[in-house]
Amino acid sequence: MNGNLKGLITKIRGIANKGGIEEITIAKLMLIPEISEELKKNKIVSNDQIVEYVLESERQLFEDIFLDNNFDNNQDAIDILFTVSREMASKFFSLSPSVTYKYKELYPVIFQKHIEKRIDFIFKKISINLRKGISQELYRSDVSIELVARLYISRLIDLHNPDNFPPQDFSFNTIFMQMFESFVKSVATEKGIRHFKHKKAAAKADGMKF
Repeated sequence: MNGNLKGLITKIRGIANKGGIEEITIAKLMLIPEISEELKKNKIVSNDQIVEYVLESERQLFEDIFLDNNFDNNQDAIDILFTVSREMASKFFSLSPSVTYKYKELYPVIFQKHIEKRIDFIFKKISINLRKGISQELYRSDVSIELVARLYISRLIDLHNPDNFPPQDFSFNTIFMQMFESFVKSVATEKGIRHFKHKKAAAKADGMKF
């Protein structure tokens, strides 16, 4: 997406976050003068296009968290996973998965493609993290990388289901940190556990809740 289109989709996502995806149909958006002009400039004429762009934007925001924090090249497997988990928690509503999850039923084909791309991205990143953690002796050498990566993905996708975790009832900072802690404890060596406890204590001292 070019800069102009990104700006438009950001506005549209903002409308969805406030009023739900029902407010960002092509018919309703065309009634908003500033949005209408931008839709025409970008040749967006259908609900399918809007859905695809909104989901692409959500996916890009998610992927940027990993890229901005140099996930692949960071030297500490536990530290970088902690940082990324914290960022995902703080930006959860910007990612708006609880809003776009409704597309699963309304636009199943488009939504499934979106989920498959997200799963592929996360699988690669968590696999990198697991290999790095094993090489650093922070994670156990007998860990099944594929199995653990897929379990992590499953838990992450569950968080996006508002039926499981209604946004009004849960602190997503706490949920993501609990997920991070469970993940580390399931794969860590004694060295990894000590390192994690040190990281957790430092985070709590800074006011973070687990």
